[in-house]
Amino acid sequence: MGLCYASPDPETKMEILFKKGSAMERKSKLTIAIATAVLAVLGAAAVYAQDKYSLKSPSGIAFSDFRGYENWSVVSSAHTDERLKVIVANPTMIKAYQAGIPGNGQPFPDGSMIAKLQWKQKKSTEAPFVVDVPDVFMEAFVIEKDSKRFPKSGGWGYAVFNYEAASDKFTADPKSLSDCGHACHTAVKAKDYIFHPYQKR
Repeated sequence: MGLCYASPDPETKMEILFKKGSAMERKSKLTIAIATAVLAVLGAAAVYAQDKYSLKSPSGIAFSDFRGYENWSVVSSAHTDERLKVIVANPTMIKAYQAGIPGNGQPFPDGSMIAKLQWKQKKSTEAPFVVDVPDVFMEAFVIEKDSKRFPKSGGWGYAVFNYEAASDKFTADPKSLSDCGHACHTAVKAKDYIFHPYQKR
């Protein structure tokens, strides 16, 4: 003999539907809250990644002036006993180099920027010959031409932004004044204070 079940009365049906609706609403709110939290974390990470460009040297040279230096054209390179160095310049300065400056006796125009990127070095464990390769990035030594801002140092302003691999952070060097490199660069005053020529390639 089949069993018969009485269908719930309208009031009970409404109560069941209300409970289901409340559960779905709570789940939806939880999903939205989780998504919001994830976006907040991603947003914070993006801000953190860009934080180096908020730095300024003690003399007020902004790292943001050199935004995009990671993709600038290579001018030259250098190698000391402790560091590997790659010298890059912004499009304004590259154009001046290609026009023959400073070899033609003309100075670099205002807006020229150059950066010396420095790494600790190590011996390659993969190459079949002895060769030094970059290891840990150390600092960006930057120079910009602005005759009005830096009249006492040949129109060039200098700054150093150090990098610490352990914290993955850049900091403005506290000793980095706008003329911090001028004394050294006076040796090449005839070349508008710039050591490195644009190397043929």
